[in-house]
Amino acid sequence: MESRAAVPGFFARLFRSNAPPHELSLADMGECLPTEDELLWVDLSAPDEQTLDSLWRACELPALVRPLLESGSTPLVEREGEYFWARAVAVAPAQGDELVSGAVLTCVVGRNRVITYHSEEIPFLAALRETAHGAVIGSLSSESFVATLLDRQLSGYFDAVSDFECAVEHLESDMSSNDIEANLQELQRLRRWASRLRRMLAPHRAVFGTLSRPDFRPSESRDAERHFVALDTRFERAMDMIENARELVVGSFELFSGQVALRTNGSMRVLTFVTVIAGVLATFVGALGMNFEASLFQTRDAGFWSIVVGLLLFSVAMTLLGRRRRWF
Repeated sequence: MESRAAVPGFFARLFRSNAPPHELSLADMGECLPTEDELLWVDLSAPDEQTLDSLWRACELPALVRPLLESGSTPLVEREGEYFWARAVAVAPAQGDELVSGAVLTCVVGRNRVITYHSEEIPFLAALRETAHGAVIGSLSSESFVATLLDRQLSGYFDAVSDFECAVEHLESDMSSNDIEANLQELQRLRRWASRLRRMLAPHRAVFGTLSRPDFRPSESRDAERHFVALDTRFERAMDMIENARELVVGSFELFSGQVALRTNGSMRVLTFVTVIAGVLATFVGALGMNFEASLFQTRDAGFWSIVVGLLLFSVAMTLLGRRRRWF
C-alpha cells in the first residue's frame, strides 16, 4: 500500500458539480474514477520518476506522452484514442538578466481528467491551486478546463506586453534628459524583449489552430468547441499585441533618432556661430596687420588694449544677439 503522505511535486484535486472539491493523494489515484459530474486535476511540478511511474500506472495514461514531458520546449499538440496532450510555453518570472522567461507546460487530457506537468513554477497554476477550493469546476468538461488553463497562459503574454508598453512609455518620457548611450542601450533591451516574446508565442499558432478544428477534439461537446475557437481568436489578439509591441520599439527608435538629430543640429548651430565670430575677428585682426603708417599704430599699448577690448565687446554683442534671435 502506497503511503498517503504528501509527495513532493504532486497535487491532485477532484472537482464535483454538486459538492465542494477535495484533494487526493497519490495513493488515491488508482481508485479515483471521475464521473460525468466530476473532474480530476493532477498538477505535477518537477516530480521524481517514481511519482510519474505510479501516476501513469494508476491512471493508465498513454505511454507515448511520457518521453515528451522533458524532451523539448517546442509547442505541440497530439492525440491517441480518447486522450490528447498539448505542450505550451507560459510566461514565468524573469530570472537573472533575462527580460522574460518561459516555463514549459504539458497538459494531458482524458475523459474527466486533466494532468498538467511543468518543471518550473507557473504563477497562474499556483494561483489556481490556492483559489479554486470552492469553485464548481466539476461541471466543466476536461476540454473546457484545459481551454481555461491555456487562456490563463495567454493572459501571461498580455500582462507581459502591458509591462513592455510601460517600459516604452518610461523611456520616451525620459529620452530628452538621458544621454544618447543610455537611450540606445534601453532601445536594444526593449528590442530583445519584444523579440523574445514573439519567439515564445508564435510557435503556438499550430497548437491553437489544431485545437479549434472540429475533427481533432475527442468529444462532441459544443461548449468545448466554442471555448477552443475563442481561444484561437484570443491567441491571434495576443500575436497582434506583440507585433504592435515591436512597432512601438521602431517608433521609439524614430523618436530617439529625432532627439539625436535635434541635439546634433543644436551643436552645429553653436559651431557655425563660433566659426562666424572667429572669422569676423580674424578679419579685423588681419586688417590691423596691414602695412600702413596709420595713427592708430602710434598709440602703443593704449591702442593695443583698445583693439582687444573692442574685439571682446563685439564677440559679446554678437553672442547676445544670437541668443535673442535663437540662432543657437
